[in-house]
Amino acid sequence: MLAAVCALGASLAWGVGDFLGGLKSRTVPLLVVLLLAQVSGVLAIGLVVAIAGNAPPGASILWAPLAATFGTIGLAAFFRGMAVGSISVVAPIAAVAAVVPVVFGIATGDDVSSLQLGGFALALGGVALASFERPEGGSARVAAGVPWALAAVIGFGGYYVPMHEASGEDFLWAAFTFRLSVLVLVLAAWLVFRPPLGAARGSLVAIAMIGVMDTAGNSFFAAASSLGEVSVVSVLATLYPVVTVGLAAVVLSERVAGLQLLGVVAALAGVVLISAG
Repeated sequence: MLAAVCALGASLAWGVGDFLGGLKSRTVPLLVVLLLAQVSGVLAIGLVVAIAGNAPPGASILWAPLAATFGTIGLAAFFRGMAVGSISVVAPIAAVAAVVPVVFGIATGDDVSSLQLGGFALALGGVALASFERPEGGSARVAAGVPWALAAVIGFGGYYVPMHEASGEDFLWAAFTFRLSVLVLVLAAWLVFRPPLGAARGSLVAIAMIGVMDTAGNSFFAAASSLGEVSVVSVLATLYPVVTVGLAAVVLSERVAGLQLLGVVAALAGVVLISAG
């Protein structure tokens, strides 16, 4: 029960942080958003680790940098997708990353139920429907942001399993090591491309909240991973698009029409069925 609560807490935190990330990436360079968000995230989780006072864990923590590599790719692609496309379409497609740890579990000996097989079909079919839009008077085309959302699926999917392994001994240290690794990766990218940090002027509070919310989500997920099965907590944690889409509807008045809406609903329903299986 506690693992499920922590996983749902991760989905809530990620949902809020991702909405802010997609929103701010529309007006501030992506690398600037990512860099400043990581700084606030490292400070937040570093303070929590210092207060907890636990000694660094063993070798399992070395899985965290691998999780960070995948997570950074996923987050950058996700924010970019929401910046150029509809948040209400990009977020549910990215949630299909939940399929990856379930497939990993099956490949390593977990049984697959008929409900999960139905969930796979529904989720993938939903992605296909959500990926195409038909402009008035025009032919169907791939919706803006969808290629980035698919890249996010790969990145986020690769994050879950190594983060689960890293969290086995101390989930707080796992979250701190993950966040610090992401900061190093993003800083290296920023040093290469040098987008102006001044572009974030006026958005610093919101960008800081992105880092805090994303770090809270990582911490909740790490806690859930240390308490429950990765195939279950990963899927519960990937319900964050419900929050992101809800915020897009309320704050931005985003609406998705026709088959795309059916695809969004099908993709999220498929994720739930995979979890229920």
